Amino acid sequence: RDAERQNKIASKPIICAHAYISIRDFNKQPIPEILSCINIDYPPTSEMNVLVAKLLLLCSTTLLVADAFAGIQNQNVRTTTSSYLLATSTETDDLLKPAYEIEPLPVRIGHGFDIHRMAPIDEAGQPVVIGGVEITHKDQKWTDKEGKYVEAGGIYETQLGVVAHSDGDVVYHSIVDAIFGALTLPDIGQVFQDTDPRWKGCDSSKFMEHAYKVMSDYGYSIGNIDVTLILERPKVASFKPAMKENIVSLLHTTPGRVNIKARTHERVDSVGELRSLSCHVVLTLERKSD
Repeated sequence: RDAERQNKIASKPIICAHAYISIRDFNKQPIPEILSCINIDYPPTSEMNVLVAKLLLLCSTTLLVADAFAGIQNQNVRTTTSSYLLATSTETDDLLKPAYEIEPLPVRIGHGFDIHRMAPIDEAGQPVVIGGVEITHKDQKWTDKEGKYVEAGGIYETQLGVVAHSDGDVVYHSIVDAIFGALTLPDIGQVFQDTDPRWKGCDSSKFMEHAYKVMSDYGYSIGNIDVTLILERPKVASFKPAMKENIVSLLHTTPGRVNIKARTHERVDSVGELRSLSCHVVLTLERKSD
């Protein structure tokens, strides 16, 4: 920094700065789990484990001091970047910044699709979350195709959950896929791979936030979004306003640009048997005016 600005800062009687860091695993698990991911026992049981644990603490402390100092020097208000996205920024740069030019077309069209299995809540390990809303429901008549709970092909009444690596939000996943598709970028499965432990149980709003940033960085905003959610049960009509509100908020758009439709599958195939749910999204991106 130039000397004049440094002297100006130094002359202040009181200087206050704030910094934030989260030392938690990316799927919101505590420190023992993040250490176990790199084969470190917790509490540390060996000299090497103690060393690595100290290094983790040192790194986090250094980031806090650096962030606070940057706040003093810049004298501004900074927004934090999600730890999910900080962790993957380097890894996804190449995927989301292709060698070819993404031409500045006035309008781009994208389509997204997602499907996830549904199963009894104890088997799935997580609830049904759609559009960022947990879908509470009564016990449903789930078809036990494999005979795990009743005779094969019989009906088992149960609370349902979604089987997925992340939270299995088919609406958010389809929207993200459609945004990437409109920009001729790789699909969501390449960017947020379902073999990556960081995305285990991840709140899919993080994917939406990242998709919005990518879209915005390329100079686009939402034109309109049309969502078609396909599931037999549970019924979701009463939850659609909250889903819409979440989408509008995450993508910084307006209610008149977001539509959500839901339909059954007429008891046909896995969706009709309550063994899965799916979603289609069509959207347009508009070039932002300079």
